[in-house]
Amino acid sequence: MHIHEFQEMMRRIYFHRDSKRGAKGTYDWLKDEVNELGDAMKENNAKALKDEFADVLAWLASLANVLEINLEKATLTKYDGTCPKCQKTTCGCTFSKQP
Repeated sequence: MHIHEFQEMMRRIYFHRDSKRGAKGTYDWLKDEVNELGDAMKENNAKALKDEFADVLAWLASLANVLEINLEKATLTKYDGTCPKCQKTTCGCTFSKQP
């Protein structure tokens, strides 16, 4: 399945609800799911991790639908096989944030 196919599936299933919730409400749900993913990471729970990754992707696609963004096109435009900052196929950027 391609990203656009997944996004269209999310549109078919949820757009009627997502559009009523709006961008802000849908974004808030996405943030909650990212937090739940962080909790699953702390617990090192393999099943919860899989479930939460799926939820984050689903809510990201839903938000893109509400905002009328083609997620696949946007992603492939920015990430075209090279790092968008250094333009290398293996990123050579130095990061200022400490892990």
